[in-house]
Amino acid sequence: MRLDTPTDVDRGAYPDAVTPWDQEDWRREALDWVGERLTGHGLRASGTPSARVRPWSLLMRVPVDGDGTVWFKANPPASRFEAPLTAALADWVPGRVLRPLAVEAGRGWSLLPHGGPLLRTVLETEPVEPRAWEDLLQQYATTQRALVPHTDAIERLGVQRIRTTELPTLFDALLAASGSLEPADRARLTALRPRLVDWCAELAALGIPDSLDHADLHEGQVFRPEPGRYTFFDWGDAVVSHPFNSLRVPGRQVEQRYGAEVLPRLRDAYLEPWTGDGHTAAELRRAARIAWRLGVLGRVRSWGGVFPSATPLTAVLGGRALLELLEEPPFR
Repeated sequence: MRLDTPTDVDRGAYPDAVTPWDQEDWRREALDWVGERLTGHGLRASGTPSARVRPWSLLMRVPVDGDGTVWFKANPPASRFEAPLTAALADWVPGRVLRPLAVEAGRGWSLLPHGGPLLRTVLETEPVEPRAWEDLLQQYATTQRALVPHTDAIERLGVQRIRTTELPTLFDALLAASGSLEPADRARLTALRPRLVDWCAELAALGIPDSLDHADLHEGQVFRPEPGRYTFFDWGDAVVSHPFNSLRVPGRQVEQRYGAEVLPRLRDAYLEPWTGDGHTAAELRRAARIAWRLGVLGRVRSWGGVFPSATPLTAVLGGRALLELLEEPPFR
């Protein structure tokens, strides 16, 4: 089956970003690959696809017979691991992630089913209490716990591993790459480094094992197929590191929506699946405070994962984000 070339192409705030989508041969190969995989699953495109082009990924929506939708995603080299990682996660934590219809690991291509309503859409259309976020974070933490035995295999798929003791080195690299910083702000961050080293040493000493950190777990990266159940997707920013680093992004979302007073309950819901390893509640909460700060580094690191012709967002936005390291966490 041969798919039509999309005429509806959304480039968002990046109209000048040069990506493989602009290469006619690449685009045709991708369309043919999708068509062949659809046929293999007994599916047929029912209309012209549409595309979303960004410096960090290419996403194509393909309508199929029966009012269905499938999605083609292409990652840049730095996050090419997402295709095989998604397939592996579907075996390791079934029901918590999307099971791809097809992947081509060498090219970073994946064909994904529709996962139901985005949490973002649900939040726009119906009232959602903070308790829903507690359920979400508890399910996510349970997923991370289940993945601890698979961290070596995840690393072999190409996912970068950054141990907590290695985060000061990452900080140095990100600070050097953040060209937009004012001299005074660069000096403040440089002065923070000894404290950051101490935080990393303290967090590592607690002995909580590394796991998969999504690194960008916001309301647009989660499906809610039904109330109380969540499916996590879009693993292109993922890293193997301290699992608690994941807490910052969803925590900020909740803080903006409901206020900081709900964060202690959210934190404790996230920490509950980690209580079986002999750590006290006080130790886990202290670890969450440290990881809240250090989670900034994983987020900024991910902004370098763009197509080679695009300017890494680290250079443009990284300095402003690194300044968040100076802020006290919004919970004790």
